[in-house]
Amino acid sequence: MPNPADIMKLMGMKAKFESAHPKFVAFIKNVAAKGVSEGDILEVTITRADGEKTTANLRVTADDVEMVEDIKNLR
Repeated sequence: MPNPADIMKLMGMKAKFESAHPKFVAFIKNVAAKGVSEGDILEVTITRADGEKTTANLRVTADDVEMVEDIKNLR
């Protein structure tokens, strides 16, 4: 069983993140509302302060979709 103080700390960190990055939070909520389907491509790019970019991507598989559904049902 999680420590209630740790849960409160996480909730505070979540609120702080949401306040600092509202556009990213809105993006994630939009993606979550539509869901992710097999064949979708997820891509992440990190742009460093000096301009260097690193990108990675993956094509979503049926196993990935099943894992996301399993995680959503953990509530």
